[in-house]
Amino acid sequence: MGAPPGYRPSAWVHLLHQLPRADFQLRPVPSGFAPQEQEYQQALLLVVALAGLGLGLSLIFIAVYLIRFCCCRPPEPPGAKSPPPGGGCVTWSCIAALLVGCAGIGIGFYGNSETSDGVSQLSSALLHANHTLSAIDHLVLETVERLGEAVRTELTTLEEVLVQRPELVAAARGARGQAEAVAQQLQALAFWRGVPLSPLQVAEDVSFVEEYRWLAYVLLLLLELLVCLFTLLGLAKQSKWLVIVMTVMSLLVLVLSWGSMGLEAATAVGLSDFCSSPDTYILNLTQEETGLSSDILNYYFLCNQAVSNPFQQRLTLSQRALANIHSQLQGLEREAVPQFPSAQKPLLSLEETLNVTEGDFHQLVALLHCRGLHKDYGAALRGLCEDALEGLLFLLLFSLLSAGALATTLCSLPRAWALFPPSDDYDDADDDDPFNPQESKRFVQWQSSI
Repeated sequence: MGAPPGYRPSAWVHLLHQLPRADFQLRPVPSGFAPQEQEYQQALLLVVALAGLGLGLSLIFIAVYLIRFCCCRPPEPPGAKSPPPGGGCVTWSCIAALLVGCAGIGIGFYGNSETSDGVSQLSSALLHANHTLSAIDHLVLETVERLGEAVRTELTTLEEVLVQRPELVAAARGARGQAEAVAQQLQALAFWRGVPLSPLQVAEDVSFVEEYRWLAYVLLLLLELLVCLFTLLGLAKQSKWLVIVMTVMSLLVLVLSWGSMGLEAATAVGLSDFCSSPDTYILNLTQEETGLSSDILNYYFLCNQAVSNPFQQRLTLSQRALANIHSQLQGLEREAVPQFPSAQKPLLSLEETLNVTEGDFHQLVALLHCRGLHKDYGAALRGLCEDALEGLLFLLLFSLLSAGALATTLCSLPRAWALFPPSDDYDDADDDDPFNPQESKRFVQWQSSI
């Protein structure tokens, strides 16, 4: 099958498409895009389940590490003032993990923007295709109504004027028959009229889903950014309560990161299967949803020399009929106007109608050519299979970096917290506050001296 103009499956599409797939019984599943088949659905769900497995292993590792840290920590000697050895390394490892998380957030913002751009390109292509199909329907309807009005008025008036010349009436009736034949041929060219599938509705649905997807990722990215910044602030100020709150928030964001990683991986795998050979699936789906013949769909989706124009015969017959009407009107003008001057007005009106109809016919021929709709098809594939897929891969990298950074942070924060000086809880207390332990001690010493 011919590829749309400017679209070739990328290296990422080929790489992801070659990855092995398996169902819940771990039986191999073909990598062809078949979302309606249960085995293929299970293969994508298994990709999501792998992310869930990664989350479970991360939580188990963090729990074991923290239990070992809390239960197996050697007791500090009484009166020890200096921090245990390795404390600075723990703090800096936590800071390094948070900085890696911040870098991942930047990658996530870029990936979210790329995905949004790809989906926007898809929506724009669908809207342009809808405009072309609507223009075809409108042009056919307008032309048929104009020809019908000419048959009912000008040609009827012309026949009444020429009633005394049977041969001229026969010529007028011949023009009537040709005009009715053209109208009948043109009506069959509005192939999308009455089709339940609307590209406009599809574009609106895609834009609606993308708007909420983009917003959800922006909120996730901002949440993780705030967690990283406030965690760094807590470490800098050695604030225990802030570190405790950020530890809980880090655990929440860790779960969200692994969840988004599963969705991104499954979507990227499914999208790569679709983009490796999109024509077959799109043809079958469009034929199922619209009921159009395979000749019409192959012409627009493939648009190559091997596929003929399914409307060529009707266009040729219509063009010949318009030429015949034109010659018949010219003959009537030469024969009838000298003898019947009142026939000149309906003939001139018919000539004007015929000229407008021929102009619309040439515009209709250009709109029916496969070039325009096939170009929209290629633009939609490029947006979905290049920009959107690339954005998904960047989002996948963000989730991976985020999960690793947060897991490291969750392991490091309790150890960093243990290094905070005991006076941390009273750093912000007022020096004149009687409940401040330092002030209370000075007060007792003053009373003893008295």
